[in-house]
Amino acid sequence: MSHEVRRGGRNWFTAMGGLFIVMSLIALTRNLLIWGPEFVLDFFLSSDITNEKISVGMIVFGSIMIILGFRKKIDSE
Repeated sequence: MSHEVRRGGRNWFTAMGGLFIVMSLIALTRNLLIWGPEFVLDFFLSSDITNEKISVGMIVFGSIMIILGFRKKIDSE
């Protein structure tokens, strides 16, 4: 049995991906509390670039960074 502790996915990519996701969730939650669900839905469906669309992009980008972080860890083994 190995005494080596496996730190799965704890690197720069996963940390930054997690921060992107947390920041976008804070922005979405804030807008839901301030404007309400019907206005946030209107902002999602409008043709303009809005904070809600940027937040969804941040969630996607953060998820990609987390996947790359885990993949980088697997490739190095």
